[in-house]
Amino acid sequence: MVEKADFFDRLQDITESCLSARRARRRIKKEKQKAKNPLLDWIEAFLWAAGVVLLINQYLFQAYQIPSGSMIDTLLIGDRVFVNKIIYGPELLPGLGKLPSPIKPKRNAVIIFENPAYISRGTAFDIAQRIVYMLTLSIVDIDRDESGEPKAHFLIKRAVGMGGDWFLQDRGNMRIRFAGEDRFVDEREYLAQRGMVHNVSRLMDEALYPTLEAAARAAALGDLGLQVPPDVSARSAGVNELRYPDYLAYEKERLAFYRAANPHNVRYRTRLARQHTLGWYVPESRILPLGDNRDNSQDGRYFGPVLTSKILGKGSVIYWSGPKLGRIGPIR
Repeated sequence: MVEKADFFDRLQDITESCLSARRARRRIKKEKQKAKNPLLDWIEAFLWAAGVVLLINQYLFQAYQIPSGSMIDTLLIGDRVFVNKIIYGPELLPGLGKLPSPIKPKRNAVIIFENPAYISRGTAFDIAQRIVYMLTLSIVDIDRDESGEPKAHFLIKRAVGMGGDWFLQDRGNMRIRFAGEDRFVDEREYLAQRGMVHNVSRLMDEALYPTLEAAARAAALGDLGLQVPPDVSARSAGVNELRYPDYLAYEKERLAFYRAANPHNVRYRTRLARQHTLGWYVPESRILPLGDNRDNSQDGRYFGPVLTSKILGKGSVIYWSGPKLGRIGPIR
């Protein structure tokens, strides 16, 4: 019985010692917190919150602000959206590496990718810009051009063309020959048959194409040092009033005139065939991204299909819309 009592006494002593040590540690911690500079305490809290925001933005969801009208009516200028970055595999670091994903972009998904025409100022700057952009939820963008406007580092478009598709465009209207098919179909007809909810917007009035084409012929004549006939000059009057002309149709007509005037020049024939007659073919493992607002979109028609491995995420939800608050919701 004595040995048993000694055991319980020792156990009690050990328990009291542990509790006393625990109370002492808590007291010391409280004293340190009281003595800590409030500014340092605030900095620690900010850095912890910033770290959480960076992790979420880098690997899960990131906020973006829509800078242009290339996706009207799906997305308006000033819309703030969250992009799902984990779905296609997030980048390990901003601009460096990318984790693989079994999920690939589907046709008509709204995707975000790095602008193929973007000229980087270096890896260090890219990382700093992305960190500032993410920490401020897309409010502050330090990557600006000479005029102070944000550079188009990233583009958000719709994944219209998939591997094996072939596209032709005539006066702004797109026709598609899908992989494995033997005929072209009108894009609007295709969307209507499948009940697609997004709208392909046009700003160029089709009735004004004769004016645009006459202006292209007049420009070609001027470039060749030839006099512009009065009828061509008259038909091209008013072209400068077109706010959103179809530049591809203008260039097609201009190149066609160059080729007719210089049939021996292979360069004109090649450019006309490559850019306008043959259209755009989408190789495997690539996607042709197009803006919903076709006459105001610098997209795959200008820089070509993009690699699926370069797609950073999928447009998920509009969380703030300055123009129309009622538009907050999923992106379709």
